[in-house]
Amino acid sequence: MKAYLGVGTNIGERMNNLQDSVDSLNLLPLTTVTDVSNIYETDPVGYDEQDDFLNIVVEVETELNPDNLLGACLGIEAGLGRVRTIKNGPRIIDIDLLLYENESSNTKTLILPHPRMMERIFVLKPLLDLDFNNSIIDREDVLKNLTDDGVRFYCSKDKLSLNK
Repeated sequence: MKAYLGVGTNIGERMNNLQDSVDSLNLLPLTTVTDVSNIYETDPVGYDEQDDFLNIVVEVETELNPDNLLGACLGIEAGLGRVRTIKNGPRIIDIDLLLYENESSNTKTLILPHPRMMERIFVLKPLLDLDFNNSIIDREDVLKNLTDDGVRFYCSKDKLSLNK
């Protein structure tokens, strides 16, 4: 199954944090990173007193079910040093399960598609990099309803390695 994960970081060596998350996702059982978006630098949302983020979207092929994939992402966050202290506050890494094939979920632990995905240009812009056929989201609709304010191209996805 194909899944899309939003990854963000604003503490420490941000590019290394992104690479570490991609590498960690590739180490998950029955999971392979198949693509990543370009890297975007974004203003913080929800809590302004922090450094800017680097954000990407990662495409994976996985046989893990959505709940197990989410659990694995939370484990990767913990393994990379994420500590949750301030809601929407600074973080070494944040990995959100955005989409999982055509599945939807609305449980206490998992809502799919991600409930705030369509409100977050820092998620949609990199997702559009991977959605060449407009099969996931409508590019025109996104771009006319959300501005690019606070989202800047940082560098090409070629700066990240997809290999284990």
